[in-house]
Amino acid sequence: MKTSGLLLLACPLLMLAGCYDRERETRLTQRERNLLVKEKQFAMKESEYLSLLQMRDSLLALKDTASTIAAWPEEIAGYWNSKVVCTESNCPEYIVGDQRNDTWLFASDSTRMVVKVINNNRLVRVYNSSFNERAISLTFSTDSSASKQVLMSVLLNDLGQNKIRGIRTISVDNRCAARFNVELSRPNPGKE
Repeated sequence: MKTSGLLLLACPLLMLAGCYDRERETRLTQRERNLLVKEKQFAMKESEYLSLLQMRDSLLALKDTASTIAAWPEEIAGYWNSKVVCTESNCPEYIVGDQRNDTWLFASDSTRMVVKVINNNRLVRVYNSSFNERAISLTFSTDSSASKQVLMSVLLNDLGQNKIRGIRTISVDNRCAARFNVELSRPNPGKE
C-alpha cells in the first residue's frame, strides 16, 4: 500500500513536471522567435545605416567635385532673348511658321550648367547642358508620368559675341517630330 500511495503521489508530480517542461519549452521557443524578429529588425536598421553612410559619402564626394563644376564663360552666361521659329513639322502641336519668344538664362547650379527658359516671369523648362568651344548641346525630356513624352534637343553651333544660333528638335511620343531655328540675342542694356 505504501508503494501504491507513493505511486499515486509521484504520478501527479511527474505530470506537473512534464507540464512545466512544456511551458518552459514554449517560453523558450517564443523567446527565440522574438530574438529572430529583433535580429531582423537590427539587420534592416544596419542596412539602412550603411546606405545612409554611403549616401553621405557620395554627397561629400559630389560636394568636393562641385568646386570643379564648369561654369558658362562670361560671354555666354546670363540672359538671352530667344526667337524660335518652326521650320519643319509633322506634329499637330507645331505648325511651320509658328514663332515663340522667351528669355533663356545660361546659369550654373550646385551640380551642373543649365539653361532655364523663362516666359512671362515663369520658368518653362530647364535644359541639361554640355559645352565646348564650338557648340552648346541642350537636352530636355518630360517626366515619365507626363501625359505626353516629349524629348527636346538643341544644338547651338553658331556662337557669336551677341548672337547664338542653332537648331531645336522636338519628338512627341515617338510619333512625330518638329524642327525649329533658334536665334538668341543679348538683351539691350538696362532691360535685364
